[in-house]
This record gives sequence, C-alpha cells and structure tokens, in this order.
Amino acid sequence: MVHTGIGNIGHLLIIISFITSLMAAFGYFKATNNNEVGKSPWISFSRTAFIIHGFSVVGVVVTLYTIIYNNYFEYHYAWSHASENLPPYYMIASFWEGQEGSFMLWLFWNALLGFIIIKTNRKWEAPVMTVFAVVQAFLASMILGVVIGDLKIGSSPFLLLREVLNDPIFLINPDFIPADGTGLNPLLQNYWMVIHPPMTFLGFACSLIPFSYCIAGLWTGKVKEWVRPA
Repeated sequence: MVHTGIGNIGHLLIIISFITSLMAAFGYFKATNNNEVGKSPWISFSRTAFIIHGFSVVGVVVTLYTIIYNNYFEYHYAWSHASENLPPYYMIASFWEGQEGSFMLWLFWNALLGFIIIKTNRKWEAPVMTVFAVVQAFLASMILGVVIGDLKIGSSPFLLLREVLNDPIFLINPDFIPADGTGLNPLLQNYWMVIHPPMTFLGFACSLIPFSYCIAGLWTGKVKEWVRPA
C-alpha cells in the first residue's frame, strides 16, 4: 500500500509555509514603512501569517519524521536515509542527513526564534521580522518542489521513489515498495550525528538575529540603536 496521503499533506504544508512567509514579509514591510507598532492592522496581519507559517513548518517536520519512522520506503527521502535496522536515535539523525531535512531543521529554528522576537520586542518587530520572513521564504523555496513549465523551484522531500528513479520495476508495478531502505551512511552512524546538526543549524538560525537587527537599523535610520536589542 502506497501512503500518498501523508506526502500530499506534507507538500501542502510546505506550500502554505512558503506563501505565509511571503505574506508576513509584505505585511511587516508595510508596517515598517508606516512606522506601525503594537496591534496595528499590518502588524496583526503579519503576526497571524507568521504564526501560520511557523505551525506549517512544525507540521512539515512531523510529517516527514512520521514517514521516516514508519519506514514508508515508497518515499525517496525515507528510502535514501532510513532502514529497518536503524535504532531510534539514528532514525532521528536520518531526518537531517539529506539536504531537504537540513533546510527543514533550519526553517524550524528560525520560526522558533521568530516567535520569541514577536513576543519579546514589539518595538523592533516590524523591520526585524521583515528580514526573518524573507529568509524563511527563501529557505522554504528550497524544499518547495513546485514545477512551473520548465522551471523547478526547490526539491521536495515528499517525492515518491517512482518519481525520482527511472527503474524498470515501476513500469511493471507502479506501486512497488522496496523491502528496506539504503540506511544512514555508516560514516555518520555516530551519536554526534544526533547532537551536532541541530546545534549547528541553531547557530545558523541565531546568526540571523543580529543580521536582522542590523538591516532593520540601517533601514530605519537607527544605525546605533539596534545594537543593544540585538
């Protein structure tokens, strides 16, 4: 049985996260230009959009991990990075072994830090979150997996194996599912693989905070005031 439903949900959530990040960026841009703070219309609109974006990112993470944990090897990502004999901690590590999983980890940390900024610094929220939302839109585009004519935007982690591999078996049986995946690279089967990537991408995400404040300070003409809150 091919579990296409969960992949369709994951792909839909990626699209929602991409669109809502663009909406948040636009709303915060307008709020910054209008010098809006607090519960003004544009800021309220942008907060809502970014919150939806954040929960969509969490949904994508849960969906992909469900595919990996349940060994749905009809999906290329699960087949490429997981296997039946992996212990639970390596199953977790296989989530971010691939490029798409790494981008999703990055998106997750950025969204979490964005929530913290929205909650703790309303004065700088609009310009800082404009930068955050633009970065989120860019990262989301890397896993969007949408094809428009000859243009392909990003690589989706929810592609079925038959959509990626040109194997004759799929001509005979389109619903063929391998008995096992290729598993986590043996060179990466170390407990540091469980710890190191999340901390690395948290570092990447944290670097966005001073960068966003710096851009916000240059944008609003507060070339010194941004340093302390950053």
